[in-house]
Amino acid sequence: MTKQTAKGTESRQKLLNAAMKLFAQNGFQGTTMRAIAEESGLSLGNSYYYFESKEQLVGELFRLLQDRQRALAWPRLQEGNNLETNVRLTLEATLEVLAPYRDFGPAFIRAAFAGGDPASGNVNKAKEFGLWRQAVATCRPQPPLAIRQDLPQLLWLIQRGIILFWAYDGTEDARRTLRLIGNAAPVIARLAVLSRLPVVRTILDDIISLVRSSS
Repeated sequence: MTKQTAKGTESRQKLLNAAMKLFAQNGFQGTTMRAIAEESGLSLGNSYYYFESKEQLVGELFRLLQDRQRALAWPRLQEGNNLETNVRLTLEATLEVLAPYRDFGPAFIRAAFAGGDPASGNVNKAKEFGLWRQAVATCRPQPPLAIRQDLPQLLWLIQRGIILFWAYDGTEDARRTLRLIGNAAPVIARLAVLSRLPVVRTILDDIISLVRSSS
């Protein structure tokens, strides 16, 4: 790593650390790029060199949380688990890494979904699909072949919905979201089995088309 690259990495990390501290203290809406720059010790101009906006900075923070989620969930996806178990374990890992950031509010989540550049977003999405492909590949019995290839995308979409639900969940320790995961996992597993039926498969195809058109 060159000195210039090392300095850039260090500056980006300073901005990320400052942002996390200020988001925790003042919330997402109450934190400005100027405040983040001052907290990090960098000039405002340098801050904008690394992150074009507060939303882009949040997108990077969210990407790091997703990396933590994959590292946490992957070892739990043991071959032989059924699909219900793998879905539940993966979604619970999502909540575990998000838990310290509940006070940031829905605005943080909206910015996280929208933040970052498109190329980074595509790489991130591919990593998320990879985790869900692992969840499908290791489960036993395997889902029907007709849905097996597309199921990771559907599970990714469900994960996004769970995160949005969590963002507005005011219960202690996100109990409603945990209950939702516990109730949703067996329904998803049953739906996968029922995908053998033409009418169910047609509905799933329509959902998958919507996901792909919005990607």
